[in-house]
Amino acid sequence: MCGIAGMVRLDGAELSPGVGRALKAMTDSMACRGPDGEGFWRAGPAALGHRRLSIIDLAGGSQPMQSADGRYCVVHNGEIYNFRELRRELEARGARFRTDSDTEVALEAYVAFGEDCLERLEGMFAFAVWDGPRQRLFCARDRFGKKPFFYTMQNGVFCFASELSALSLLGRPLAAGPNPFGAEAGAAGEPGFLPLSFHLDATALMRYLAYEYVPTPGTMYREVKSLEPAHFLLVETGAETDPAPVRYWDLPMPAARPPGDEAELCRELERLMARAVRRRLVSDVPLGVFLSGGIDSSIVAGLMARESSTPVMSFSIGFTEASYDESRYARIAAAAFGTEHFERILSAGECADELPGIVSRMDVPMADASCAPTWLLSGVARERVTVALGGDGADELWAGYEHYIGYRLAQRYNALPGWLRRGVIEPIVRHLPESSGYINPRLACETFLRGAAAPDWLRVQTLLTALGPDMQREVLAPAWLAAHGGESALAPEALFAPTKRQYEHWLPRDAAAPLARAFHVYVRQFMLDDILVKVDRCSMLHSLEVRAPFLDREVAEFAARLPVSLRLHGFKRKYLLKKAFSGLLPPEILHRNKRGFQIPVAEWLRGKLRPLMEELLGERALKAQGLFDPAAVRRLVEAHCSGRADLRKPLWTLMVLELWLRANPAEF
Repeated sequence: MCGIAGMVRLDGAELSPGVGRALKAMTDSMACRGPDGEGFWRAGPAALGHRRLSIIDLAGGSQPMQSADGRYCVVHNGEIYNFRELRRELEARGARFRTDSDTEVALEAYVAFGEDCLERLEGMFAFAVWDGPRQRLFCARDRFGKKPFFYTMQNGVFCFASELSALSLLGRPLAAGPNPFGAEAGAAGEPGFLPLSFHLDATALMRYLAYEYVPTPGTMYREVKSLEPAHFLLVETGAETDPAPVRYWDLPMPAARPPGDEAELCRELERLMARAVRRRLVSDVPLGVFLSGGIDSSIVAGLMARESSTPVMSFSIGFTEASYDESRYARIAAAAFGTEHFERILSAGECADELPGIVSRMDVPMADASCAPTWLLSGVARERVTVALGGDGADELWAGYEHYIGYRLAQRYNALPGWLRRGVIEPIVRHLPESSGYINPRLACETFLRGAAAPDWLRVQTLLTALGPDMQREVLAPAWLAAHGGESALAPEALFAPTKRQYEHWLPRDAAAPLARAFHVYVRQFMLDDILVKVDRCSMLHSLEVRAPFLDREVAEFAARLPVSLRLHGFKRKYLLKKAFSGLLPPEILHRNKRGFQIPVAEWLRGKLRPLMEELLGERALKAQGLFDPAAVRRLVEAHCSGRADLRKPLWTLMVLELWLRANPAEF
């Protein structure tokens, strides 16, 4: 795992030697991604920078890495799990290797196959290869977006980095010296003029308030894009048009009927998962497994134990508050698989103390409060290992969330007579009790009713939304909203356009059923910009690499091709997955209900985090900023703190934005 950065002058002119200052500033800001070394390379119009976390070939895998003939140079973040098989294929074609690293295999694969190399690479990656004679930069991101890649094109320069904040450093004047992008005395309007521009994107901000993150390919800055998963980008000097990302892979649609009997499918799934885990055990440094005691992490831990001749190291955290604690189940799984288990039990208050600082260091605003336990778990693991395997991806591909059931229930609920829905059920919901615990009955039912009322394409996101259009109209400052699109910007088709694009991905519109499309939305939106961002940022803050066997290409394609009924069987979630691994999992794990990495945010906002909330969302701070109506925000705070409503999601989403803006000041 590493941090990468680079830049190319699009007119083909040579970069100044001073480019090293800009690159070093960028890579230094990502030091936690690569504490084991740094490297820089420059030739003509291109320059590349790298921070290294050593995992494979500790002595010989330094980057930037050049090909033997000096024509190509690569910076790579991630792991290529099939690099040994691919290396043998390339050697048979005449390639000669100087290192044992997966990075050199990725480079030689590009030399041999060009863009088609991506069809052969199995792993998580973001990389860029400079081709000197062709004056071309080839950039690519893995199939699910496990590794980040941000880029901007301004003033005749293409710049990229693993983190948004690293790119934004180019918006600040550097120390005195030559212009790093070009002429010794650059002037505004000339190619290569620094600083570059980074302005907050009003549309992205409104989408953040709704989604709790900014959906890819957007970012919080108008000038910056995130390369979409399973896409590559070709940047050529002298090109007359901006490069357009190109898709190189896609998830298949589900089949209409099972491709075999259930017993046969279970055997195939077990074989694919075992191979996925085996591939991810290749490491020259210690590795272990995140073990929550849930279905997914327990499957990974059990398969690791089968492959390992020594006890696997497993890691979990728990809470002193019983309603949020899963440590008992982690210990059951650890005992069943004979792991060397390490756990840390915390009070929720300790977690609350860490939360604001974690959010401030997250690089992108992301209001999933479970980033706190993920960060703490990463810290526990990093005390003993450099690599950890986890169960990420299973919930999205195998219908692990309650929202999948909610989607199916909504279809049935809407078939009920209107008098029953509006005259009986909805009034009952309004009188359900409030709770600040793990489950709030009224909040859960109100969220379900909003989702049921939404159109099919918007239902998944409605179940997840923090501040919908109505609440945004209430809290956004009227003058600010009028200046940035007004009512049209908050129309569902505009605000939630990324969701509509993913929902309608498969054409024609009757090519896949609504629930199948909901799976696609979860994988290509929520998993990408929430789950994978959370895991990447929280683990990288501890210089820990996390690998996800459930997102192995063959495992994911197998799951995606199955009819929805084999993943959500009636109201049974992860149906075939549980059946396939019923012989591996302890009964207590196999038959337990899913529990997410939840923490008592609602309670904290009424207690331990209330002073911070009052400061961040207070009248003085909001008036000075000009984004929000202080009186409207105050009404939300008072309604939550009095217990009249559970507004944990919108309030925490607002607080995270304020924390992020303080750490990343910018203007519209």
